Amino acid sequence: MRLIKIEDTEIIKPFNCGDDDLNGFLLEDARFYQEQLIANTFIWEDDEETIAFFSLLNDKISQTTMDKNLWRKLRKAFPHQKHLGSYPAVKIGRLGVAASHRGEGIGTDIVSAVKQMLINHQSVSATRFLTVDAYHSAVSFYEKNGFRPLVNESCEDTFPMYFDLIQLIK
Repeated sequence: MRLIKIEDTEIIKPFNCGDDDLNGFLLEDARFYQEQLIANTFIWEDDEETIAFFSLLNDKISQTTMDKNLWRKLRKAFPHQKHLGSYPAVKIGRLGVAASHRGEGIGTDIVSAVKQMLINHQSVSATRFLTVDAYHSAVSFYEKNGFRPLVNESCEDTFPMYFDLIQLIK
């Protein structure tokens, strides 16, 4: 198996995670997002199929994007003189695992790898948080991977969540 950036392959091997939105993003939109410098998509594949994929893009956590009580709790992690209006984040824009590989821990492996990738590449651009707008069906998966809610009530289709990367350094 190998992890490749979408720009490093001409052909995307067959993929079906059972979600038309995720399948469509990989097969129809990911290259456009890459070309327009909106999101980087990575594919985990073997010789025959795409096993999983994920895309990353820049984000931020700010007072305007989260509940006031949660914002106050989050800011307590920073010294008072370092309080900012927003803090840098990277968002998992999409993450899909082929239906034929569900239950193998691949999603958790990807989330762990992304966390390490962000910690190990802080010299290029610093980021404190990893965020995701989780589908309601995936909230428990992200909770198991250490993500916390950004809001007290979910949006229509998704539930904004975050992971504080500083936990991996301390």
